[in-house]
Amino acid sequence: MNKIPWQDRPKNCADVLWRHSENPIIGRYDIPTANSIFNSAVVPFRDGFAGVFRCDNKAVQMNIHTGFSEDGVQWDISHEPIRMQAGNTQMIDSDYKYDPRVAFIEDRYWITWCNGYHGPTIGIAYTFDFKEFFQCENAFLPFNRNGVLFPKKIDGKYAMLSRPSDNGHTPFGDIYLSYSPDMKYWGEHRCVMKVAPFNDSAWQCAKIGAGPVPIWTKEGWLVFYHGVIKTCNGFRYSVGSAILDENRPDKVRYRTQPYLMAPAEIYEQVGDVPNVIFPCATLHSLEEDKLALYYGAADTVTALAFGHISEIIAFTKQNSL
Repeated sequence: MNKIPWQDRPKNCADVLWRHSENPIIGRYDIPTANSIFNSAVVPFRDGFAGVFRCDNKAVQMNIHTGFSEDGVQWDISHEPIRMQAGNTQMIDSDYKYDPRVAFIEDRYWITWCNGYHGPTIGIAYTFDFKEFFQCENAFLPFNRNGVLFPKKIDGKYAMLSRPSDNGHTPFGDIYLSYSPDMKYWGEHRCVMKVAPFNDSAWQCAKIGAGPVPIWTKEGWLVFYHGVIKTCNGFRYSVGSAILDENRPDKVRYRTQPYLMAPAEIYEQVGDVPNVIFPCATLHSLEEDKLALYYGAADTVTALAFGHISEIIAFTKQNSL
């Protein structure tokens, strides 16, 4: 495992997750064409790290770009969007691409994103080297968002979390699980998690959506997700965690009642969309008990937080809905 970025917990901090001292690590104008760089995914790659970044340009056209880093903090992001080739389909039309995730499964890196095809759906592509990308069939009919693959097959099938939605800024949403034998045809849809009742856990009462690729642990699949409350000032996005059954990931074993982290810093509260923490990727080491969480802040910049996996699991179990 490549050495993941890390900072120790600050003194007098008792939080399960704590922020990088130099957040945001990627600014909104870190490439010349960008209006914002946020909600992006990173993975270990060769001697460093590779990523797929959401970069909205100054016309606010939404697209995804590649990036590379030696340390996971300082990034060299391509100035041009990814150009797709045909994978298992010739239909690679796309009106927009945003909010990517990346999972390494068997022999290649799979990218999922919100793909514009007569409305938002889940786009899929693969790459071996982050230079050539091969776009596949969309996973679902419109409308859907937050497609997140599991990093290994379950019962011989690919598995993906997603959130059925509508064509607009969805005011609702629950997390579902779907399976595929070949990364082309998807079915066996199962409900995993619904929003929480307001009186039980208001921060996640409007909608929820899967975040980074799930992490296998001895307790089950550790999943980070965003939860949303609709306030008089609009939506507020925070981060929670859940543990899903290893063999039946539609079964929730534990789920946080309190959030792990909510918008509190100026770069999370002020931006193109205020009061948003949107987790999209983790780098982790089970052996070192360390985790680095990448998240979009205020739909404008990219930030980083840290935590100990064992503490996150314990917190999830001890504070479960």
